[in-house]
Amino acid sequence: MNVVIFGKGLGKSRQINVSGWAAGVMAMSLTLVLGLVGFGVGYLYSSQTGSGVSADTVVELQDELDGQRDTIAAIRQDKEDKLDALAIRIAQMNARMIRLDALGRRLTVMADLEDGEFDFDTPPAVGGPEEPLSHGSMAAVPDVVEAMASLDAQLGDREAQLGVLESVLARQNLTDRVYPQGRPVNSGWISSYFGKRTDPFTGKPANHTGIDFAGRHGDPIVAVADGVVSWSDDRYGYGLMVEVKHGNGYATRYAHNSENLVAVGDEVRKGQVIAKMGESGRATGPNLHFEVLRDGRRVNPVNFIRKSSR
Repeated sequence: MNVVIFGKGLGKSRQINVSGWAAGVMAMSLTLVLGLVGFGVGYLYSSQTGSGVSADTVVELQDELDGQRDTIAAIRQDKEDKLDALAIRIAQMNARMIRLDALGRRLTVMADLEDGEFDFDTPPAVGGPEEPLSHGSMAAVPDVVEAMASLDAQLGDREAQLGVLESVLARQNLTDRVYPQGRPVNSGWISSYFGKRTDPFTGKPANHTGIDFAGRHGDPIVAVADGVVSWSDDRYGYGLMVEVKHGNGYATRYAHNSENLVAVGDEVRKGQVIAKMGESGRATGPNLHFEVLRDGRRVNPVNFIRKSSR
């Protein structure tokens, strides 16, 4: 390899003959120097002409990428919030359905409906041929929300209607329980009716304020309606007597007892044994003197006994 060297101080050019490994080292060095010079020149040209990617451009791209990430996070959070709200709404509607089922069972019992006529423990039977939906006809989220709102309104209507029906049935049931009906004894026969009669002690015409049931000493006496005991003691002419207030202006009296089984203030149920038959007071033998009062006025008990037998 021949190397020619030119220089002002040398006068004329000189030629050096290089061979072997020295020539290879020199060639590599020369190539490296030329590469560094080329890179430097290219960088200076790029920075002056703006044809490369500057630091400001990188910052702008990074800011745009961060903004897109924030937008995606906001969209994801919004969807999660809507799904959470939808889940809460579904839970509330499910709770209302459970309440309506319980109310329906209660009304079934109150209305004395036949078993199986309204079964709230199993879903209602449905049917019909299958008609698959066409592609793309799946309901969107807004449609589902609108359908849920409509169902919620229907549930509110049904709930209100069942509530009114429950109140009506409750009042009807309460009226039936507190209205005096039935016989105050399980056995025995009517020995004296309500109204005018001959007094058994004086033989003179007198007014009988109740009806008498003749029976055996110690026979059970039962309440003819629900109520609260307002008297349980001896009373002139009546002997041992029990008086029960039933509400709505009604009260009943059970007199000539041999023993009272309830005290003042006790709550009694229709059909409950409240006393035992006797002959205390003005009585010629074991019997029950039974009275019905409405707004403090004695009325004929036979009418209430007959109504219960219809």
